[in-house]
Amino acid sequence: MRERALDVCDARAVREAFDQAMPEVVLHLAAQATVRESLRDPLGTYHVNVLGTASVLEAVRTAGGVRAVVVVTSDKCYENSGASARSFAEGDALGGDDPYSSSKACAEIVTAAYRSSYFRGVDAPRVASARAGNVIGGGDWGADRLLGDIVRAVQEGRPLRVRNPQAVRPWQHVLNPLSGYLLLAEELWRADDVARAWNFGPNAEHVRTVRWVVETLAALWGDGLEWEPDSGPNPPEAERLSLDSTAAERRLGWRPGWGLEQALQKVVEWHQAERRGADARRLTLGQIEAFPR
Repeated sequence: MRERALDVCDARAVREAFDQAMPEVVLHLAAQATVRESLRDPLGTYHVNVLGTASVLEAVRTAGGVRAVVVVTSDKCYENSGASARSFAEGDALGGDDPYSSSKACAEIVTAAYRSSYFRGVDAPRVASARAGNVIGGGDWGADRLLGDIVRAVQEGRPLRVRNPQAVRPWQHVLNPLSGYLLLAEELWRADDVARAWNFGPNAEHVRTVRWVVETLAALWGDGLEWEPDSGPNPPEAERLSLDSTAAERRLGWRPGWGLEQALQKVVEWHQAERRGADARRLTLGQIEAFPR
């Protein structure tokens, strides 16, 4: 397998990569993935998340030979006032009050438009979208992401500043939705009725507040992780978000492999081992091997 780095917004480069690789299965995960960055750079966010998605789908359309496509968006694609405790299902309205969320809704609309306009024939590529969010896992050093901020706070010996600790989110280990994406790609290869949108989220008991996650990680870390509320200014965010993954469970046979407590333990194990000098790739492959199948 050969790796090639390119700008997903460069439609010509994406098409050339398709011509060279001649893929049969495509998983599109490239994105600008944070709310704060979308507020700093809305145009760049729309370029990557919307036009980047269109570039990939256009390459699928024109290159030929592709049979299955999974476009990964986000649980933030839903129109969410935060007022309801109801979990979002795939048929709910799309929307977003910030550039990041709305760009993910737009990516869903672009995907649905390509599917309806170009990918309807018997031999056409089968295209599905996957919605998951608040994934955690070892090696996440991303800016403005809870796990990355926690790791930096521990390493620097300073209190973690937490915005909106009462916010409720569908936390899950990254291997949970990744297993769903792969299962979805396999099913797309076999059947055309799965060419649609899918949620991949945790069970209801693992939908927790930011405060609960931070306090649980502090107890697991055991070496002085302290935190304090971040008084801001902070971007507005919905107080609650959760996903209904019933469709994926019933049609695809998908289940979350690790619950939240186990996921947090795996995160701490990964970072503590990496700080002791363990190889990051080997740690990750070891956790993949341990993941339930």
